[in-house]
Amino acid sequence: METVALLGIGLLTGVTTVLFGFGGGFVAVPVVVWADAALGADAMRVATATSTLVMVVNAGFATAVTPRRVLRALRGSGRLLLLLAAGAVAGALGTRVAPPAPVRWAFVTYVALTVVDLLLRPGFRSPRTADSSRSPDSSRAADAADAGGPRPLPAVFGAPIGALAAFLGVGGSVLTVPAMRRAGHTMHAATALANPLTLAIALPAAAVSLGGSAPLSGADAHIPLVGLIDPVAAGALLLGALPVIAVLRRRPPRIPDRVYAWAYIGLLATVAVAMVPTAWA
Repeated sequence: METVALLGIGLLTGVTTVLFGFGGGFVAVPVVVWADAALGADAMRVATATSTLVMVVNAGFATAVTPRRVLRALRGSGRLLLLLAAGAVAGALGTRVAPPAPVRWAFVTYVALTVVDLLLRPGFRSPRTADSSRSPDSSRAADAADAGGPRPLPAVFGAPIGALAAFLGVGGSVLTVPAMRRAGHTMHAATALANPLTLAIALPAAAVSLGGSAPLSGADAHIPLVGLIDPVAAGALLLGALPVIAVLRRRPPRIPDRVYAWAYIGLLATVAVAMVPTAWA
């Protein structure tokens, strides 16, 4: 039953990777916490590390199949990518020593605050450059960046975004998509560009999680771990996700920009609500 649920959530993470830039992070965390409930309070730490590995593969694959004309908008972002990676290392190291219970509540609180911010603060639901007729593979987003339209994400945000994303396991897109929207990108462009930014965060964070092991107070012999990662859960999630990513990248759906933004907010709210019971556990 757990494997079936993980495959189903894997399919969902494939959809969210393509449509929302979520490489599997905050979508996968609640289900891995549930699947590894035998670990007790440590289930959150394992879920965060496992979701990071899932993000590496999903975001990497999604980036590889994204048209290069879309990725051109990240030209000159080398410093940002390096700072994202450095912050991710710090955040991943923090998960090895932080008390699990507060991290769960921090996860719920951050996602909930993000939803409130997107609803109340202008610039996300209808940015000035939004155009609902644009397709996901349109080159106009990249061309607009060249013409001084959408602005690049400031490199100074790299370290704090990387640290928070890796520490909470929420995935970089929860932070980068809103920032890029307010910089003038369409939802199609912002979510596509979130994948390479997520990869810069997830790769070093996963390396930290795989290296060595941290003491788990609720260790269960029936849950084999590699470092802090549950390889069975990660494998099931990826088995469901990768075929979906391949299909949707080749035939992306056309979604009006405003509807796209509201769907993003709705997904965040759903995950925050789903995570509340695990935070009380």
